[in-house]
Amino acid sequence: MSADIEHAIIDVLGIPTFLARAGKGRPVVLIHGGSPGACALVNWKLNIAPLAEAGFAVHAYDQPGFGRSGVPEDHSMEFRIAHASAFIEAAKLDRPHLIGNSMGAYIAARIALENPPVGKLVFISTSTLAPRGSSASQKTAEAHTQVLRRYEPSLENMRELTKGTLYNQDLVTDELVRERYEMSAGARYEAMLERQKTPPAIPITDELHRLTSKTMVLWGANDRGVALERAFLLLDALPDTELHVFKNCAHWVHWDRAERFNRLVGDFLLQDD
Repeated sequence: MSADIEHAIIDVLGIPTFLARAGKGRPVVLIHGGSPGACALVNWKLNIAPLAEAGFAVHAYDQPGFGRSGVPEDHSMEFRIAHASAFIEAAKLDRPHLIGNSMGAYIAARIALENPPVGKLVFISTSTLAPRGSSASQKTAEAHTQVLRRYEPSLENMRELTKGTLYNQDLVTDELVRERYEMSAGARYEAMLERQKTPPAIPITDELHRLTSKTMVLWGANDRGVALERAFLLLDALPDTELHVFKNCAHWVHWDRAERFNRLVGDFLLQDD
């Protein structure tokens, strides 16, 4: 039987913050990325219930300006990090494990560096966090960034964007495209434009050696936006980590390889806990 998923709105730094939660046990926080349409119920649709069934209290929230959360006045990355830390406090989560996809992995790392204690860390295909790598890798990342910045809300544009997010094109259903599009339009699109005016995330490559939590990194070998070499650079930079690379898999490892992802991550978080 699938775990029941409860929806709630809680106040975090004055922002009505959407939360999907399920299960009982050690708390796990799922932090989505920053692409158009990103939100808890889309990004983590295939993961919330399985991780809850594995024995965790799963909390997936929408960042300010995303999904069903309110739109902030401050659209900076620094505010999103402060909001994430305040969310953990508001939800009364003790030493949660943190799972971050893409830009969400950067937020998870910043929390672990600045607001310990946390449990284990799981980073998924993250250009914002990983060392920049070769000039070719940097060009790949910049080209992907420009694709995201040029996005304008429409079902057609979201379908094309989602085809690049996933390797398995059978997953690019009308339902997924519609859900992601709806979360990319209106006030959320205006928030995206405001985020583009803010400073980029502060590089923390030189601080990664201070992330002493046990860490798992998962990467799709066919990611169009983040070169595979950067996964190995991130592996080298972290003191206590393991890396899992999947062929025939793109940016959303937790979708392209959902069953394997859920089992790997669940086992990793349960080990020595």
